Amino acid sequence: MLDQTTIAVIKSTIPLLESAGPALTQHFYQRMFSHNPELKDIFNLAHQRSGGQPLALFNAVAAYAKNIDNLGALTGAVERIAHKHTGFLIQPEQYHIVGSHLLATLKELGGSAVTDEVLEAWAKAYGVLATIFIGRESEIYQEKARQAGGWQGTRLFTIQEKRAESELITSFVLTPSDGQPVLAYQPGQYLSIKLTHPTLEYQEIRQYSLSDAPNGRDYRISVKRETQGQVSNLLHDHVQVGDHIAVMPPTGDFYLQTDRHTPVVLISAGVGLTPMLSMLNQRLAEPSDADLTWLHACEHGALHAFKEDIAAKCRQHPRLVSRVWYRVPAAGDQQGQDYDFSGTMTLAAVSERIDPKAHYYFCGPLGFMQGIKQQLLQAGIPTEQLHYEVFGPHQDL
Repeated sequence: MLDQTTIAVIKSTIPLLESAGPALTQHFYQRMFSHNPELKDIFNLAHQRSGGQPLALFNAVAAYAKNIDNLGALTGAVERIAHKHTGFLIQPEQYHIVGSHLLATLKELGGSAVTDEVLEAWAKAYGVLATIFIGRESEIYQEKARQAGGWQGTRLFTIQEKRAESELITSFVLTPSDGQPVLAYQPGQYLSIKLTHPTLEYQEIRQYSLSDAPNGRDYRISVKRETQGQVSNLLHDHVQVGDHIAVMPPTGDFYLQTDRHTPVVLISAGVGLTPMLSMLNQRLAEPSDADLTWLHACEHGALHAFKEDIAAKCRQHPRLVSRVWYRVPAAGDQQGQDYDFSGTMTLAAVSERIDPKAHYYFCGPLGFMQGIKQQLLQAGIPTEQLHYEVFGPHQDL
């Protein structure tokens, strides 16, 4: 572990990091991609252009510096990032590349404040962190490989079914091309797919939540078409039934963790319903008398995915209650039939379903989740009963 002198030096650089802000990590990524362009086949370049990934990395670096003497506080973040890394097949040797560019960035941007002592301290600190990640990721790779239906690296899957769920969301059912069983997963986890195509400049890796309960035979992902999304548009427009896709084992640290006797409230907006569907279908398959609540928000009926599926489940399962918000109902949308409330989601409208004993899982746009978290905290729900997933680079709510 780190000695007290190194810890003191790292903490002394916190003002430098904060003054640089995300510009530090933007410079880091530009430098790394310039010197190691092969990494463009791994990183999601859309998140680079949006600034989401540099911001997420800056927050992680700053958090590491601030907790350098209490690494236990970072356990949750390490677990989340390690799962993400295995979804991109990150290997130990790539940590050396990242470390060299991180130190060079500090030297180039820090000026005279970044002395040899500072660089040596950060080299030691990065080495400790890299060892932690390499160890945990190795464990995850091995766990996935040795379980029934498991594998390491990529495995070829065939598009068995392609189905439009709304104007923007399409589901893809993937079956293993080798005909063998598939690895089980926790409801809420995601699948990583690797794509190459003449329309893509680089190999692209994307992660999509699994949108059904595990069955040992196949996987289902449900993908929203993004206006500027190269991969989502490729999947919607070009990938067809019978095509093959390289798939990594399912992973992720966001999943249903309550026992079947605990009330659960699943809250989503837009395509954020995908991990909720996996949780819902798993929970409905289990014997339970606990309340199960489905709260969903979308723009209008044409964008309301899985509407008939949820309605059918409510008819089959009396303990399941669904409430839906349309932000701007279309002319043909009928309140009481297609949706329950107009406008944005307000939990006060369903106060009878806000159980202090329940656990709450939510996913959707960042602003939506921030609002939901605030409403739940105001309703007296303890933080430890709130669970959420951010699509893309992680951000705290």
